[in-house]
Amino acid sequence: MYIDEGAGAPLDAIGKSMDAFTQSAAAGQFAVNQSGGDALLAAIAKMTDWIDSKMGALGILDQEPQLGSSNAAEVIKPYSRNVASDEQGFLTQLRAFRESLTKADEAIRTAMNNYRATDEANASKLA
Repeated sequence: MYIDEGAGAPLDAIGKSMDAFTQSAAAGQFAVNQSGGDALLAAIAKMTDWIDSKMGALGILDQEPQLGSSNAAEVIKPYSRNVASDEQGFLTQLRAFRESLTKADEAIRTAMNNYRATDEANASKLA
């Protein structure tokens, strides 16, 4: 069963966590090696590509469904659209997830640069 948690909803928390993740990488607080980073980037790219490939087809969810003109249909039509596109709607959350993937990609690339810089600095100390 789904309970709308409003502003504390899980994807909102993911967005905030992703912001913190990106800031941590920019601050040099963690590093990722090439093979680990490449694997993470591949997974992020695969998910991003899937979302991008589905957004056109899923756009139909943002339209009022053709349910007829009965009283029940008139009540359901706007509700169906809201489920897809209000502030907690599926499409809204999918777009937010897509944005978090972009931030994750940026953070991983930064962390990979952190690793290279640390590795080079340590190697120069040994030379």
